[in-house]
Amino acid sequence: MFRFEHIDFLWSLAAIPLLAGLFLYVLWWKRKTAGKIGDPDLVKELIKNYSPQKFAGKFILFLLAFTACAFAAGGLKKPQGNQQVNRSGIDVVLAIDVSKSMLAQDIKPNRLERAKLLLGMLIDRLGNHRVGLVVFAGRAYIQMPLTADQNAARLYLSSVNTDMVPSQGTVIGDALKMSYAAFSAKEKKYKALVLLSDGEDHDESAGKIAEAMAADGVVINTVGIGSPEGSTIIDEATNEIKKDVDGNTVISKLNEKALKDIAAKGNGIYQLFGNSGDVVAKLEEQLNSMGSRTISETSGGSYTHYFTWFLAAALLLLLVELFISEKKNTTKRKAAKVALVTFGMLLSLTGIAQQENKLIKKGNDAYNKKEYSQAANQYRLVTDKNPANTTAQHNLGNALYKNNQGVDAVDAYDRALEAATTPEDKARIYYNKAVVLQNQKKLAECVEAYKAALRINPADEDARLNLQKALQQVKQKQQQDKQPKKPKEDPKKKEKEKKKDEEKNNNDLPKPQPSRLTKQEAEEKLKALMQEEKNLQEKLRKINAASVSKPEKDW
Repeated sequence: MFRFEHIDFLWSLAAIPLLAGLFLYVLWWKRKTAGKIGDPDLVKELIKNYSPQKFAGKFILFLLAFTACAFAAGGLKKPQGNQQVNRSGIDVVLAIDVSKSMLAQDIKPNRLERAKLLLGMLIDRLGNHRVGLVVFAGRAYIQMPLTADQNAARLYLSSVNTDMVPSQGTVIGDALKMSYAAFSAKEKKYKALVLLSDGEDHDESAGKIAEAMAADGVVINTVGIGSPEGSTIIDEATNEIKKDVDGNTVISKLNEKALKDIAAKGNGIYQLFGNSGDVVAKLEEQLNSMGSRTISETSGGSYTHYFTWFLAAALLLLLVELFISEKKNTTKRKAAKVALVTFGMLLSLTGIAQQENKLIKKGNDAYNKKEYSQAANQYRLVTDKNPANTTAQHNLGNALYKNNQGVDAVDAYDRALEAATTPEDKARIYYNKAVVLQNQKKLAECVEAYKAALRINPADEDARLNLQKALQQVKQKQQQDKQPKKPKEDPKKKEKEKKKDEEKNNNDLPKPQPSRLTKQEAEEKLKALMQEEKNLQEKLRKINAASVSKPEKDW
């Protein structure tokens, strides 16, 4: 069934009655001017070669060209029908806790928002894997069935909030059952569950369900959101701290033991939420280690676009109108020649558009296979011939970023912004550009890109959270810059100071004084000392001879 992609542009058709009125005014003005000349026979002679029919025909051709341009701007398209798409990957179900306890702010801005941010980063890295989404609190629901459409997954994830499930609590057992139901019963492996929760109100049946799922080939990974110390909960309705029926302040604490038990019985891993990048990297590594199998699914998202036909028709009509003269003696052969030339241009334009679409499709196939260099080459074949192709420029930026060519990726996004015509395209391009700049630590430019994306699409929560993170990084950098830096010591200068200190210490040591006695004086002093020693020995000998001997002590 045909439909228009940009129906707002069809309002331009309202100008057709105004143009018709302008044409009638011109006809009236011509008749009035001819009447002012005077003699009717003279006027008839002067305008004998003028053809009112051709003048009207030229106007009709112009109106048809204007209408064709309006339809081209509206973007008429038709679904091509279902297509079989083959991908190599696994099935991944993401289960997120949406109970009121996830509003606790021990993780800023709160547990739920950080959990959504983490899952958004994980979805970006899932590649060819199919992904499904389950939300749970007192009950569990499948928010999105398994699909390879990552854009749809991000859209569903952005709408997650604590009001989605009317019954409160954290019944992880129901979440496991609902996630299990989302998988294909025919598959006995290549199935993984990533569950994010604070683990409160854990029911005893969850462990048995996890064991049953593991026996059927499902690997269960859990992520604990929160802190063991706990935090108060802000009630969204009253914006006050939540209290129980007895008036006591509610403290929500992370139940790590329950989540570790589920992960152990599910043959998966448990992680305490800390750095989002580290948690996502470990989850990605664990999922990729499970191997992959070919996934076949039916895709109905492919369309045949007809805007090139309308543009070509408008160009043809304008060229014919240009070469048609208002004189009666204009040859028909000349008009036919112009029509043939224009028809050839129409076929050429259509062929070029189809060739560009084929190249973009080849690039997308290479991108999905993670052959980013090959994908970039296919996109460049399009952008080199047609720099105004927004899709090719945008996809080229994505491929270059994945190939660790961040600077070139930003240039490609800038060219895509120049060619983009719809607000949706511009918002997506600004967001991707900001992500690349943030990874390059170009924080000032990154902040401006996120702001530009939010000005176009204020509902983009991913852009809002990433902007907050970028602003925090800017603040931290400013604080680091304000701290005084210690001057680097010159090793040569330090060595010189060390030698100088050693010389100073050596100079402080006592030095021997030179003798001031003559040789004769020295000999006399030596003789006097020897005589004193002799007298002392004689005195000791006499004392010992006079002393009475005493018996020795026996202890």
